[in-house]
Amino acid sequence: MSALLGPAEIRDLADALDLQPTKKLGQNFVVDGNTVRKIVRSAEVVPGEHVVEVGPGLGSLTLGLLEAGARVTAIEIDRRLAAQLPATVEAMQPGAPLEVVTADALRVEAVAGDPTALVANLPYNVSVPVLLHLLHVVPSLTSALVMVQAEVGHRLAAGPGSRVYGSPSVKASWYGDWSIAGTISRQVFWPVPNVDSVLVRFRRGELPGTDEQREAVFALVDAAFGQRRKMLRQALADALGGSAAASATLEVAGVDPTARGEQLTVADYLRVALARG
Repeated sequence: MSALLGPAEIRDLADALDLQPTKKLGQNFVVDGNTVRKIVRSAEVVPGEHVVEVGPGLGSLTLGLLEAGARVTAIEIDRRLAAQLPATVEAMQPGAPLEVVTADALRVEAVAGDPTALVANLPYNVSVPVLLHLLHVVPSLTSALVMVQAEVGHRLAAGPGSRVYGSPSVKASWYGDWSIAGTISRQVFWPVPNVDSVLVRFRRGELPGTDEQREAVFALVDAAFGQRRKMLRQALADALGGSAAASATLEVAGVDPTARGEQLTVADYLRVALARG
């Protein structure tokens, strides 16, 4: 079995790079090999599959994905880490199929080679924007297994009417189905974070509309949850030309004007966008 990084190796690498994990980049490195293999198993990675990883850091999960036979494209914003990763992989798994892209994942407009899976320990501070961006610009992605802050994960997987259902829930559901796939102990990270983490699984579905319709839906979602305590006829008044026009549009769409944003599915929002014309 191939070697993975353990706590000692990670500390040595960090010392060699003069690296202090930063909150700004959301850097919390997994130091437990069993957890890495749990993530890879949960992702159902198969040999030969092209996987994209965001924020590989020192390479813990990267090595686990390569060990499972995946071909990995790793996107890393930290230049020191991006430069070190190929050397770490070559030392521990010589010849493994790795490509490193030094970039901000939020600014990537495509990933070469049509990856089919996203597997990542996502930086807590940008996890939702990164997910929504990559699912949009990399349409070849059919599945994802990501580790995120527990609060964010439960929001992504929430359904209408749930206490934690919000704008990220609706926007994420545009691309497919989301579910909680497991929990991760704080103790497997260095440094130990002050929040809990969960694994979230994604399966792509058929897109409900065009890019233009998606933009219209997301704008309505932002308006609805920007004033989530208000009825939709009030919350969407600015977006739909006043409260009277909003009520009329909602009724045409088959949506109760006195409902609130957290009661609507993404399909409901799409009907409202289409009813507006």
